[in-house]
Amino acid sequence: MDSSFHIKLQIAGRYYPLIIDRNEEEKLRKAAMIINEKVGQYQQRYKDKDGQDFLAMAAFQFVLKLIELEEQTSEAPLTAAVEEISQELEEFIQKN
Repeated sequence: MDSSFHIKLQIAGRYYPLIIDRNEEEKLRKAAMIINEKVGQYQQRYKDKDGQDFLAMAAFQFVLKLIELEEQTSEAPLTAAVEEISQELEEFIQKN
């Protein structure tokens, strides 16, 4: 049984046809809903802009959030902690 099928997602007033796996549908629909909510917030706040501006501002905000999350999950703090523990172990072994 083929798990892919066609859907149409509406984002900022336009429909986008997609072929997706069934197990991805909920996630994709939720993403479209979040984008539409953010675009709607900008439409209410800035009445003199057009749809492209709203999409650009929403994309910018989402990418900023992505960067923040990537920085939080960075391996650098973990690597530093492992190196510090390794150094302490080496010093302990040398003393004993």
